[in-house]
Amino acid sequence: MKAKLSVAAACLAASLLVVPAKAADQPGVTATEIKIGGIFPFSGPASSIGLVGRGVLGYVQMINDRGGINGRKINYIAMDDAYSPPKAVEHARKLVESDEVAFIFSQLGTPGNSATAKYLKAKGVPSIAIVSGSSKFTDVAEFPLTTTGLVSYQTEGRIYAKFLEQTLPGKKYAILFQNDDLGKDYVAAFKSILKGDFDKRVVTAAYEVTEPTIDSQVVNLKSSGAEGFFVAGTPKFAAQAIRKASEIGWKATVILNFPSSSIGGTLKPAGFEASKGVIVGTINKDPTDARWDNDEGMKAYRAFFEKYLPGADIQNTSYLTGYMQGMILEQILKQCGDDLSRKNIIKQAKSLRDFVVPTASPGIKANTSDGNNMVWTQLQMQRWSGTNWEPFGAILDANSE
Repeated sequence: MKAKLSVAAACLAASLLVVPAKAADQPGVTATEIKIGGIFPFSGPASSIGLVGRGVLGYVQMINDRGGINGRKINYIAMDDAYSPPKAVEHARKLVESDEVAFIFSQLGTPGNSATAKYLKAKGVPSIAIVSGSSKFTDVAEFPLTTTGLVSYQTEGRIYAKFLEQTLPGKKYAILFQNDDLGKDYVAAFKSILKGDFDKRVVTAAYEVTEPTIDSQVVNLKSSGAEGFFVAGTPKFAAQAIRKASEIGWKATVILNFPSSSIGGTLKPAGFEASKGVIVGTINKDPTDARWDNDEGMKAYRAFFEKYLPGADIQNTSYLTGYMQGMILEQILKQCGDDLSRKNIIKQAKSLRDFVVPTASPGIKANTSDGNNMVWTQLQMQRWSGTNWEPFGAILDANSE
């Protein structure tokens, strides 16, 4: 009898070894909670876009107030790296090794993401919907555990270069760019379109994020005689560039990159009148535009904003980006069901199919796949009228641009 019991016990033990691990056995996951990490520049030179993190936090709170997803509430731990790569690495290590998060979501900033990417990959930790469009992160072979929450900067830059070639053919263009991977990607995009004409027709000026002002760069760029002026940076410096160009009477066609497209973060500090005519490619609707007053998606956003971001400036669309990121997170977790293994999390993050975010510009959808790290692959061009953004032209698709 004893021998039979021993055999039965051995069989039971063997069967337990081959049973797949339940979701609650995965890092950062319990029966009632999933722990997720985020890193944002809540302070420092890029604090305006750091407000994306506030939008994500607000959306997560709304999810939890509704009871969570699949029976679990989200414990979202957001750290402030002040746009400093060493701090980003420090926070990533803490989130993975001390807090034991399931994955990183919506980490913001090309410098910080570049600094933490190798570590997260080595640890097998997915980094989902990062708020960077650096072309390096679209390399699926090199970054298999990453998806990006922005259209790639090179794709965006090529769209702008083509636009200038159509509207100002043969003219000279000026580029003010942040001296890191973010800015350099946009410059590379213009080179890929203009090819041999780039050095003859484009003048560039770089700036460091530690500089107090870029006024001298703008003055020098104006002296080149350029009729098109592209700013590839973050809101603080984009606002300075618009304001200075207006002060010195530079009447160039001004284009901003998407990270600097916030009304509250860029155009308001620059001056609404000074910003008149500024152009940008975007994925979202303008929450202050009366045309969306009866739009269900925007009504839901405004109600969310009033409850979860009281006292904040709704004109700063960094909050809206965070809200849209929150919707992406919610969809991915719903698709995961009860399998919250890191393998399934990255699988579902790369399985978004024509997902409609109600605050996105009409016709723009979120799509990912094993061969495409970008969540967003479409842009709608828009121009600042002095009071609101006015969309124009067709939706531009990154996969066909």
